[in-house]
Amino acid sequence: MSVTKVSRILVSQPQPAIPEKSPFFELARRQRITVDYHPFIRVAGVSLKEFRQQRVEILDHTAVIFTSRTTVDSFFRICEEARITVPETMKYICQTEAVALYLQKYIVYRKRKISFADGSFTNLIELLIKHKEEKFLLTLSEPHKPDLPETMAKLKFSFHPVILARTVAADPEGIDIRSYDVVGIYSPSEVKVLIEQFGDELPTIAAFGEATLRCAIEAGLTVKIKAPTPEAPSMVKAIDIYIDQVHAGKEVEAAQFVEDKQKEEFIRSQQHKLAKKSRARRSSADKK
Repeated sequence: MSVTKVSRILVSQPQPAIPEKSPFFELARRQRITVDYHPFIRVAGVSLKEFRQQRVEILDHTAVIFTSRTTVDSFFRICEEARITVPETMKYICQTEAVALYLQKYIVYRKRKISFADGSFTNLIELLIKHKEEKFLLTLSEPHKPDLPETMAKLKFSFHPVILARTVAADPEGIDIRSYDVVGIYSPSEVKVLIEQFGDELPTIAAFGEATLRCAIEAGLTVKIKAPTPEAPSMVKAIDIYIDQVHAGKEVEAAQFVEDKQKEEFIRSQQHKLAKKSRARRSSADKK
């Protein structure tokens, strides 16, 4: 069914502490729409028992990789419960600056100990390559995208993955999903929860991230909004463009999933560089 007007949007995010500072607030004001917030999932830290069942020794590692604040909380809670004293020499590598700054809740922030990427996959890999001699503890949430552990294995890093948090469904009580024109989701886990709780007859889906888009399309959902893209680096911008198109009477085509060939090419190039450096070191050692 063709949509001719967008008046209500549901975003799978917590209600902002200061709504007026949210980019969705400006979108709602300018486009004269209603934006509601309700997370479809929540992330809970694993118990100490669940951590120990994974048979991972924190102190066998020299660097910890964090991709979210939830895994930061879970890591330090487990250390406290298990009475593990993390050495001052431990390094921390974070996917974003926001996660790095969040570490101040638990440790003194020192630049020589804490490094962070710009949020992109390639930049994180480049950062890890700079620290390739470390023994990494890769903290993950379940479920998670396999890209990072698979790439670290391809590049022959010394690392152990550990699940520190799990995604569970949030309470959907009070949500009339069909009263919305657009539903914005941010992870593959939300696709599963949406279908389980509301069936597959859903409003237009706005998907953030490659994995979310792929999962939603494979599940048969109608996705007409995707981010990030060069034209729409954020979810807000992508929805804004969609609303303009709909209100202009344009027929918006369903989004398509396109494999990121640049990512694969980047991984291959990094494998080649590391192999070349390894051969050079061996050759130098043989001459000595």
